[in-house]
Amino acid sequence: MGKIIVEQIVSADGYAEDADGGIGFFANADWINAADTEQLRMLSEVSAIVLGANTYRMFAGYWPSADPVAEPVAVPISELPKFVVSTTLDAAPWGSDNSAEILKGDGVAAVRELRKRFAGNIIIWGSLTLSDALFRAGEVDVLRLRILPILIGSGRSFAPPDLGLRKLSLANTQSFSGGLIVSEYHLAYS
Repeated sequence: MGKIIVEQIVSADGYAEDADGGIGFFANADWINAADTEQLRMLSEVSAIVLGANTYRMFAGYWPSADPVAEPVAVPISELPKFVVSTTLDAAPWGSDNSAEILKGDGVAAVRELRKRFAGNIIIWGSLTLSDALFRAGEVDVLRLRILPILIGSGRSFAPPDLGLRKLSLANTQSFSGGLIVSEYHLAYS
């Protein structure tokens, strides 16, 4: 059975959103793509992408038209099956020739069902509300943090504030040009 991977892009002080709820602190960072080779390796083991509605809107507004020469991860992101956990969306178009499937209702239950459908790993990017629910339910197997060399001082952590203690086991850490670090942790549940 594949793993549920949550990947977050965070500031060095652990924030996935700035104090205004935005991601401007990494939107124009040149060094964010320094780990593309590592991202491609990880994506080669992924069978599906799951997004919350807000992250889907950001992804759908950018990735379908991204230049694969400048953004090598655009190809697997475009080709992998995509699912959107949403109670508000009626359609989830993705580019001109396909769309993401909408999963209504409980996000944790929906991800559990997808885990049964796909043999490979399933990745959740951003999607803080969905990620929070998956962490609380003990459904996250791998946490990948893309840590940017920037401090923003306040904002929204990548983990829910009421999560409680969760033991992590460091599986891998790599550093890249410009100070980007990618750390992968396995979660232990007792």
